[in-house]
Order: sequence, then C-alpha cells, then structure tokens
Amino acid sequence: MVLISFIAISCDSAGESEQELVKEGGPFAISEIAGNWEATQAGFLRISDNLWVPIVSQGGSVSLTVQSSGRSTFVINPVDRAAYTASGEMFWGSYEGDEALIIVWDDSPDPDDRSSFRSIELTDTTFNMACTSVCAEYDFNGNGTSEEADLSFEFIRN
Repeated sequence: MVLISFIAISCDSAGESEQELVKEGGPFAISEIAGNWEATQAGFLRISDNLWVPIVSQGGSVSLTVQSSGRSTFVINPVDRAAYTASGEMFWGSYEGDEALIIVWDDSPDPDDRSSFRSIELTDTTFNMACTSVCAEYDFNGNGTSEEADLSFEFIRN
C-alpha cells in the first residue's frame, strides 16, 4: 500500500494545462541541480489544519537524484512506514502566473498533470524546494487514506 505519494496538479486556468514547459530560462539551468542530494529537512503539511509532519527530524530520510536531462527520482523513507519512490522529469513553467519548477511524474496517466514548486533556491551546496499548490498526498493518520498536502524539502549535495 502506498502511503506517501506525489500527486500531479491539473491546472484549472484556461491555457495553463497547455503551457510550454522548458529546460532553459528559469532562475538556473536544470542541469545545475544534476547529482545526488540528501534532505536535511523535509516534511508534509496537511492543508486542512496546517499539521506539519517533519520526515527528517523524526528520523526518516529523503534523497533526490537528478540527471542533467532533468530526470529525477525522490526516495522518501519515513520512520513509521515503508519507503516510497517517485520519479519524473523537471521543467520550468508557470503556475498561477508565477515561475515554477514543474515536475511531470512518470506514474501520472495525464501528461498535463504535474506538481508545481514556486519556492526554489539553489546554491553551490544546497537545493531547496517547496510547494503551496497541493503537490502531494500523505497519510497523516496512518489509516491508509492519503490527504492532499503541500511539502518542503531542503537538500545538501551528496
């Protein structure tokens, strides 16, 4: 049973789902984040009541591998449940008029569905990304039912 998952966002605004996704033109080239990353902070936020679940500080882990082409794989390993892997491809695009790092997930049946990360920061040694656009699901109660969530990751280069 998958208890943690990223969900893709289908943009409701006219033309949003047909937006151009590009590899160039963002605040940095996607190839600049190529490599292996380990989270120093990672968590899911339940939107309905602002419940924050801090995966890393509870003893879990999150890793990210990015290829120079933008192919990416996240491995999320909370302490209280089985690890989950999600992979997709990174692009630059927009979400509700803001520039965003867009991930089109491999397991999405609709190619127009995606997750949009509007809060992104890259330095020589760190990569931070967060969404406030319902880009994930998480089983907050451990009852087998995933709920909509936002998330935040702070990575260091491995």
